[in-house]
Amino acid sequence: MNKVILLETLKEFTERTVKDLIMPVCPQENCPNPPSRTAGVFKMNLPDSRASSYQAPYVIHQIITGKDEQPAGEREQAATLVRSVFCVYNPDEQEGGLMLLNLMERLRIALLQKRVVGGQFALDMQAGIESLIYPDNDKTKPFYLGEMMSQWRLPAIKREIKEGYIR
Repeated sequence: MNKVILLETLKEFTERTVKDLIMPVCPQENCPNPPSRTAGVFKMNLPDSRASSYQAPYVIHQIITGKDEQPAGEREQAATLVRSVFCVYNPDEQEGGLMLLNLMERLRIALLQKRVVGGQFALDMQAGIESLIYPDNDKTKPFYLGEMMSQWRLPAIKREIKEGYIR
């Protein structure tokens, strides 16, 4: 359950980090002038991917890969790669791009300042944080998208040893 707890922790951390960043919401038929709001934060996927335009602005944290190992003579190690997807809406192209950058930078800077979340998940600075603003935002405007990849060290799973079992 470590990866699930990591996602919960990242969701809460992201919500706290961007809570004062209020962004526009895409108008809909039933709501032509929706109120601006902070980014929604989701784990693994949107609740309804068909309604992604209704959800913007948002951040999705996804577990991509995981690795458990024990190098010779060392303690067990566990790590996972997290992909964070960002989406904002803005009818102004320049403002949309800047808004996306601002949202991504808020989270990146907060992660680099904290480096440990939930008291047990450590950002792997050897792997670093990679970010990408999608270059084909011309095709998706007025929605602007980007992503961030971060590697996290997880607490190792304790091996169970049964009494009386000797090999």
